[in-house]
Amino acid sequence: MKPDVTAFFDDATNTVSFVVKDPEGSACAIIDSVLDFDHAAGRTDTKSADAIVAHIKANALKVDWILESHVHADHLSAAPYLQEQLGGKIGIGKNITLIQDTFGKIFNEGTEFQRDGSQFDQLFSEGDSFMIGQMRCDVLHTPGHTPACMTYVIGDAAFVGDTLFMPDFGTARCDFPGGSSEDLFHSIQKILSLPDDTRIFVGHDYKAPGRDEFAWETTVAAQKANNVHVGAEADQASFVAMRDARDATLSMPKLIIPSLQVNMRAGQMPEPDEDGDVYLKVPINKL
Repeated sequence: MKPDVTAFFDDATNTVSFVVKDPEGSACAIIDSVLDFDHAAGRTDTKSADAIVAHIKANALKVDWILESHVHADHLSAAPYLQEQLGGKIGIGKNITLIQDTFGKIFNEGTEFQRDGSQFDQLFSEGDSFMIGQMRCDVLHTPGHTPACMTYVIGDAAFVGDTLFMPDFGTARCDFPGGSSEDLFHSIQKILSLPDDTRIFVGHDYKAPGRDEFAWETTVAAQKANNVHVGAEADQASFVAMRDARDATLSMPKLIIPSLQVNMRAGQMPEPDEDGDVYLKVPINKL
């Protein structure tokens, strides 16, 4: 089956969100949505999410799932807003509990913050499957960038989140808590074992040097042949050495502090205080 895929590119965070539709019906899933956030002002906006809402309504689609490939560190999720507007269940990998435990401590969340994944409607494990209308989605656990990264394989399409980028840009960083370049290498091999004509949809694009247009769709065959980090049968040792050295030069994502606090709560803000005001914490020398 070849699902219909519509992409929504967010210029502020270089994130690609996807609406994946059953070609035989009106059911769809939303993958990796974005809640706009002005970091300097501490102000949210739903412009990016509203573009998805407008698309869903204009095409009379029914949202079955709102899926997260992982807990993003570079943008806030709009999953609760989309669920309120459109329905659907929010899903993520079961290792969200590891992320919640790690960052619950870093952000000193206390015992009131549940670390059992209960903020989400569904937690997925390797080998799970579920339906989007008449389309079957198979779940691959693809850790490395984070311990909770998932790839969703829907028909001939694989949505890999941040695990792989376009072939000319390479692969995800692995230096966040719980990340592992060794794990990422093995996860990528799992993705590259899919049929060569499988379409791969990546979660970000930054226009590699020499490319003028943003892009987010490639294939397993193209990744195997041309990915600058893992193509042409690159071996694990050289990949790990390259990835670890490269990661040591990278700064933290601009929105990592608000993103983690919100996304580990399935896109919800922290509980308001007695006056109804919401605050995010800034841990000092913790990241």
